[in-house]
Amino acid sequence: MNGADSLCDTLLANDVDVCFANPGTSEMHFVAALDRKPDMRCVLGLFEGVVTGAADGYARMADKPAATLLHLGPGLGNGLANLHNAKRARTPMVNVVGDHATYHVQYDAPLTSDVEGVARPMSHWVRRTLTAGAISADAAEAVAIARREPGNIATLILPADAAWTDLPAGASAPVIAARDAAPRTSAEAVRAAADAIRSGENTVLMLGGAALRGRALEAAGRIARATGVRLISETSNRRIERGRTRTPVDRLPYPIDLAVAKLKDARRLVLAGARAPVGFFAYPGKPSLLAPPDCAQVVLATQEQDLAQALEWLADELGIAADAPRLAAPVPTYEVPASGKLTGAAVNILVAHTLPEQAIVCDESITQGREFPLYSVSSAPHDWLMLTGGAIGIGLPLATGAAVACPDRKVVTLQADGSGMYTLQALWTQARENLDCLTIILANRSYATLHGEMKNVGVQEPGRNARRMLDLQEPSLEWVSLARGMGVDAVSVDTIEGFADALRAGLKRRGPFLIEALI
Repeated sequence: MNGADSLCDTLLANDVDVCFANPGTSEMHFVAALDRKPDMRCVLGLFEGVVTGAADGYARMADKPAATLLHLGPGLGNGLANLHNAKRARTPMVNVVGDHATYHVQYDAPLTSDVEGVARPMSHWVRRTLTAGAISADAAEAVAIARREPGNIATLILPADAAWTDLPAGASAPVIAARDAAPRTSAEAVRAAADAIRSGENTVLMLGGAALRGRALEAAGRIARATGVRLISETSNRRIERGRTRTPVDRLPYPIDLAVAKLKDARRLVLAGARAPVGFFAYPGKPSLLAPPDCAQVVLATQEQDLAQALEWLADELGIAADAPRLAAPVPTYEVPASGKLTGAAVNILVAHTLPEQAIVCDESITQGREFPLYSVSSAPHDWLMLTGGAIGIGLPLATGAAVACPDRKVVTLQADGSGMYTLQALWTQARENLDCLTIILANRSYATLHGEMKNVGVQEPGRNARRMLDLQEPSLEWVSLARGMGVDAVSVDTIEGFADALRAGLKRRGPFLIEALI
């Protein structure tokens, strides 16, 4: 048994049994060890941003970390954008990053880099393992850190000689990581939140993290129904349980003017797993803080704490019975379009109307999908995963990982065309693994959100040079050709009738399929 075997054994002993990988020379001993460890599923990504984004999607749905396998500092650097998204989502993840053998670093070979320096900004924990004998303990600590509530990014740097060195005969069994229970909130915090709700003033209960799922979401629904407080989520969330049988939660809008308007009447803001709301960006003459200056803010519990326990305790403090009714999803009032030119609104309505039970929606629709949550609040029960850190290019990898975690559930991706190009290699992985992913490309052939941002900074009529930075034309993207080149069948549609037919076909078939929706 060598160090690479010890690493695999330790990950498996700690229930980390999926590895998303893009390996190189320094990782070959780990790759060889995979042949000796059939319980470890290894999924190849053709770009490191696919690898890290897929590990994020997997962990969001599996509720446990996946491992990634990356090649030195440059390989890790290629995956940093989606590691940023995962860090902002507080997704549990264990990154294994190979490096030169310890004695080789001194010669400054071409791929020598400061791996710790690359890893640290997008990791909660970084460690370099120097010997084969230390690998098991270090890997177990990485898993423990990753699993600590609400989730963390742990990066373990593995020099090649630590991987290939044999352990002494009779080496001990893999180290098992400790599992720490999430800390509870305090009685003082619960009383302060209850006092805010009892005040009679306009009160908002803002949810984030695990408060948007399971027992926590049910308790929030009981509180809202009984007291009349408004439920709002953060703009960007790791995972929300939605649909007609779940508690409906409004989402704080991305556009700053709409977000300010949403909170303008709030006089008390109770935070459960959410941070105080701030603008995504700064704009001339607009506030950074979105709640009114005179709005009193109370922290019921942070993401690190047991949010289900905190919200159930708050319900008890308010005298709300455990079997009290929850806030109900509204009855749909929209009309389902039947014919005509395809629009973003039509795509959103048709997807919301036809979502199958327990679908997983991976949303990187950016501008054209902002109406989707309005229409899907009463859809069949589903999970909604979204872009969390603002670094575009997560949608296709996120869906890939979610499909690996939940092979019996349909994964539907709402994908903007511009951001889809960042990591379209994920389609190849979906084809190779035969993942049940339906991808809908909202093809407006533009970075449409940036047109709005230009106006937000005061430019009403951008000139030719600026427009060429914002449009995806000359040439236009051909998503059917791109998808088929990756092994994924695809169609292009520009009418409501054509999209409805393609959507029905895509939901019925098993395996990856892509619809280019020209809007």
